Amino acid sequence: MSTTTVHVGYAVPRTGIPAAASFRRWVDAALRGAKRRKATELSIRIVDTSEGRALNRDYRGKDYATNVLSFEAELPPGVKLPLIGDLAICAPVVAREAAEQGKRERDHWAHLTVHGVLHLLGYDHIEDADAEVMEALETRVLADLGIADPYT
Repeated sequence: MSTTTVHVGYAVPRTGIPAAASFRRWVDAALRGAKRRKATELSIRIVDTSEGRALNRDYRGKDYATNVLSFEAELPPGVKLPLIGDLAICAPVVAREAAEQGKRERDHWAHLTVHGVLHLLGYDHIEDADAEVMEALETRVLADLGIADPYT
């Protein structure tokens, strides 16, 4: 596989948040699952509820914090960089959802990272057929990481 560069920024206290190495492992797993072999670069920012809410409101028009937001890179014509975009993952939402869904918090972090990376690669789940493809890929990638199907 080609070079993968993952920049991780923590806008919240790091206690209980996975280390950058874990995020890199999950990103690599998503890229392998999607059969991306080109050099890839992305940033992941771990945010609090207020920043997550502001980003969701400003970019999606939804006034609440969500678990993960994906921002695909919009490079000018002719600019060739390995940058695929940025993820913002909201730590309090991840913790709350994991508890509500009875999942290990670390597994939920992995799932949301994989989910976000697939969005950066162009996968979506708006239409049912697209959702089936994306969810099946997520499930396979997570299984390779030893993580149970997040959709059951």
